[in-house]
Amino acid sequence: MAKKGGIDYSKWDHIEISDDEDETHPNIDNASLFRWRHQARVEREAEEKREREALKHNIDESAKQRQVLQAAAAHAKTLNAPEDAAKKIDAALTEAQKQEEEFRRKEAELERMEREHPKWNVDNISKPGFNKTVVNKGAAATPASSSKSDEEEAQDLRSFIKKNEARIKKYAMYSKLDETHMYLGENLDLVCEDAANYLVIWCLELEMEGKHDLMKRVAHQTILMQYMLQLAKSLNNDPRANVNRFFNKFRVADQPYLDAFQDEWTSFVKRVQDRAKVKIAEAEAEQEAIERQSRLGPGGLDPFEVLETLPAPLREAFESRDMAKLHAALAAMPLEEAKYHVKRCEDSGLWVPSKNTEADEAGAAEDDGAGVEEEGSDEEHYEKVPE
Repeated sequence: MAKKGGIDYSKWDHIEISDDEDETHPNIDNASLFRWRHQARVEREAEEKREREALKHNIDESAKQRQVLQAAAAHAKTLNAPEDAAKKIDAALTEAQKQEEEFRRKEAELERMEREHPKWNVDNISKPGFNKTVVNKGAAATPASSSKSDEEEAQDLRSFIKKNEARIKKYAMYSKLDETHMYLGENLDLVCEDAANYLVIWCLELEMEGKHDLMKRVAHQTILMQYMLQLAKSLNNDPRANVNRFFNKFRVADQPYLDAFQDEWTSFVKRVQDRAKVKIAEAEAEQEAIERQSRLGPGGLDPFEVLETLPAPLREAFESRDMAKLHAALAAMPLEEAKYHVKRCEDSGLWVPSKNTEADEAGAAEDDGAGVEEEGSDEEHYEKVPE
């Protein structure tokens, strides 16, 4: 486990916090955010699937068109077709070839992006771990059969986490090597990719919650687990067969080995911190979108945005909830302008007309400057801007 051959973090570069997780940044409304995030992720994935299918269809169609034109060009040469006709066919063939090449270039670029920047969440971050608890030290690692569908594998992972979450978290709390060794010796089934991946997600959540010291403790145990898995990979055997070997080696490790471990731990902590900042910013943006959606008026306008764009006298009238100021502001405007602003106020929910104001609200601006009838309380006409 040399320093240069350290842990590959690329798998975790694009982690998306699960829709099922019950904790996030303290300033975020969890229930609304996770519902919105789940819907957004499902819609985004469906849209990406449609784009891939459309691209494949375009490639197939352009290939067919190219083949038809190639046949036409060959036929034209055989029949000594007129030069103009042959040139038109050649030009169309050249264009078809360019179009097909462009579609294939886009396909290759999309595949490269998906390969280099996969999006991981609790549904797909790993495949099921080992499904037996008996360890044969002489046998190579034999993962569970991968004949299951993606949904079945995702369900297996969720079941693993649900069943073992408490034990994984207990492992993460140990700070002494001997205690960690003893605990894993009694819980060998936790030495697997599923547990390691859960720890990564938990580190990210802890950092997003501002629990930095706890995150560092969990990060240490995460790297320890990853080192065990890497040892098994290098020996091509079951990681559970190497627990004793790993800890015995770690206890007598030379300084370069320990330095490499420390560097991996520090690097991982930094990556978690950076990723948490991005996820918090995304969560806050999502929360802002949710809040904006929730405060949209009956006509689909945002009361904050409408209020900010009202003429100063009209805005002051709404902010002070002063009916006299409102009448005066409307009376000072041309009729069409008054109608325009009143309609926007209604559509945003700033203005809730009473039964007596459903006629032309701004029409009264010609008489009394009222804008609306004065019957009923002020509450019939104003809606408080959400805070």
